[in-house]
Amino acid sequence: MPPDPRLADRKTSFSSFSHILDARILRALADLGFARPTLVQSKAIPLALENRDILARARTGSGKTAAYCIPVVQKILNAKAGIPHEDSSRQATRALILVPTRELSEQVYGHLNGLLAYCEKEITVANASTASSTQLQKSLLSDHPDIVIATPSRTFALVQSKTLSLESLDTLVIDEADLILSYGHDADIRALLSGGHLPRVFQSFLMSATMTEDVEALKGLTLRSPAILKLEEDEDEHNLTQFSVRCSEVDKFLLTYVVLKLKLVKGKCLIFVNDVERCYRVKLFLEQFGIKSCVLNSELPLNSRYHVVQEFNKGVYDYIIASDESAGAAEQDEEDEDEAQISEGENEAEEGGDAAEDDEFTTTQREQPTASTSTPKQPQKRKRSPSPSSGKDDSGKASKRKRKGKHARDAEYGVARGVDFIDVACVLNFDLPRSARAYTHRVGRTARAGRSGIALSFIVPREQVGKSKVVGGVPGTERDEEVWARIERREKERGREVKEYKFDMKQVEAFRYRMEDALRAVTRAAVREARIKELKSEILNSDKLKAHFEDNPLDLEYLRHDKPLHPTRVQPHMKHVPKYLLPRIAHVPGADAAEGAAAKEGEEGFVPFNKNGARGRGRGRGRGGRGGRGGPAGRGRKKGDPLKKFGR
Repeated sequence: MPPDPRLADRKTSFSSFSHILDARILRALADLGFARPTLVQSKAIPLALENRDILARARTGSGKTAAYCIPVVQKILNAKAGIPHEDSSRQATRALILVPTRELSEQVYGHLNGLLAYCEKEITVANASTASSTQLQKSLLSDHPDIVIATPSRTFALVQSKTLSLESLDTLVIDEADLILSYGHDADIRALLSGGHLPRVFQSFLMSATMTEDVEALKGLTLRSPAILKLEEDEDEHNLTQFSVRCSEVDKFLLTYVVLKLKLVKGKCLIFVNDVERCYRVKLFLEQFGIKSCVLNSELPLNSRYHVVQEFNKGVYDYIIASDESAGAAEQDEEDEDEAQISEGENEAEEGGDAAEDDEFTTTQREQPTASTSTPKQPQKRKRSPSPSSGKDDSGKASKRKRKGKHARDAEYGVARGVDFIDVACVLNFDLPRSARAYTHRVGRTARAGRSGIALSFIVPREQVGKSKVVGGVPGTERDEEVWARIERREKERGREVKEYKFDMKQVEAFRYRMEDALRAVTRAAVREARIKELKSEILNSDKLKAHFEDNPLDLEYLRHDKPLHPTRVQPHMKHVPKYLLPRIAHVPGADAAEGAAAKEGEEGFVPFNKNGARGRGRGRGRGGRGGRGGPAGRGRKKGDPLKKFGR
C-alpha cells in the first residue's frame, strides 16, 4: 500500500530519479501507486546509491521499507549488468535483510515482489523465515537468491550449517533496529557480525522508529561514517488521542462489551492482551454477544497469522485480539534496568538472581543459561534417588517438555511491532504492557500515515489485583500503576497528553448482569477446548491447503478466521441490546457518532430491534394488531395441531 499523500515530499517525484533508477523499477512503483516519495525515501535513496551507510529514524508508516528496498534492487541490477550470463558469479546472494519477527519478513517479502514485477527474472528473493524444515531451507537457498530475508537467529543457523553463503554480500539491512536486540537476537546478531561470516566491505542500513541504546550498539557494530537521517513528521504525532481507565479485571470485560456493542468507537480495532489463554477468553466472551473477532498469537501457524493481517487490512474483519506475549520479557525500560542495578548494590543475595535474569534476557532463544544455573542445585534434590535410570528419565522428560514448548509457540512471533496494519481506528490495551517502550509500539499501530486514531488502556489499581476468581488475571498486573506512571512521563516528554476517561458507571451498571452471565459461560474448560479447536483448524488450513491456495489464490477469500468457536452455550438473546437498557453515554472524544436511529432520537449508541418504519414481525403483524390475522374476531378460532398436518 502506498504511503499517505500527506507524508509525500511535494518538492520531488519518483520520475526525478529516472537518472539513477531503472525504468522497470519506476514502472512497478507507478503500478503500486507510488507517485511521490516520502521524506525518508527522497533523502535515503540518492545517498544509498552513492554507497553511503545510512542510519534512518522515521516514525511508523513513513515508508522506511521502500526507502531501503528500492536502492537494494537497483544495486543488484547494476551489479548484474556488467556480468555475462554464463559467468557463475552472476548468481549470488548480494543483499541480506534482517527483521525481528516472521510477520515482518512476510511483509517485506510481499513489498519486494511488488517492486520486482518487471524484473523478476533478473532478481530472485527468498524468505528464509517461512521455511520450517531444514530440507526446505536448503532447497530454497540452493540457487543462491539475490536477496534473502530472515530473522538474525535463522540467518546465523543457516550460515553455520553452510546452507547460506554471504561471501558476495554487498548490502546488509537491519529493519526495526530498535527491536531486533530486544527480541532475544542479541547473541545471534553479534556472532553473525563479528564471527567472520560477512565480507570486510559492505553497505549497511539501520532503519528504526526510535533511537535507543540497542540502536547505538548496532551502529557501532555495522556502520562506517553513516549518513544519519532523523526525520519525524511532528504534526502527525497529535493525531493520536490517548485515554486511560482505572478498573478491576471484571470491569475490563464490562467496558469492552459496552464500547464495542454500542459502537462507542467506530472502525477497526486492535485488542491487545498479554497471554494466549486471555486471547480465547476475550473472543469467547465477545461471541456471547454476537461480536465477531479474530485471534493472533504465537501458537497459530505463520501462514494463518499473515492471512489474518491481510484480510484485516482489506476490511474483512473489524476486531483482532492479539496476544503481545513479548511485552513481558522481550522489552525493558531503561528505568527498569537502573532500578535493577540499584537493587543489586543494596542486596547481594538478589545480585545472583538479577544476573541470571540478564543472561536469560540476552539468550532467550536457546535457554542454555537456565540449564547451567540450575545444575548445581540438582544433586541436593536427587540425594534420595541416586539411581542413573531416574536421572535419565528426568532429563528425557525435561527435553520432551522443552521440545513440546518450542513446537507449541513461535519464538519469533511479534504482531505488535513492525507489522503494517492499515486504517486502525482504535488500539485497546485490554492488558497493559509491561514497559513504556512496548506501549509506544502498540499505540503506533493506529494514527499512522497522517490519520487519526484512539488508544484506550485499562489499568488495574493495586487494591483490585487478584480479587476476581472468575476471570483471573495475567502476571505483572500488580505493576500496572508503576508502568503507567512511566508511560505518562514519557508521553509528556514527547508533548502528548494522556487523558483519563471516566465512564458513568451508574449507567453502565445496567449491562453488568449480562456481562456476568456471559463470563459464567466462559469457563477454563471452554477456553481450553476453544484453543484446541482453533489450533487444529488453523493448522489444517495452513499446511494441507497451502498447495491448493498457491494454485487457486482467489479461494483464500473463502477462508474465514472469525468463525465462532463457542464450545459452550450461547444465548441468542444476548446478541441484542434492549432499548430499556440503553444509557445516555457520551461517545469517546475523537470517535464518530453511532449509526442508525440513535442519531435521530439523540440516544447515542442505540441499537434498535427493527428498522424505523418497518412492519413488525410475529404475532403483531396482522391487520388487527395483537390479535393476529383476524384481530379480535379471530380469538375464537382454534389453533391447528402441526403434528396432524405433518403427513399431508
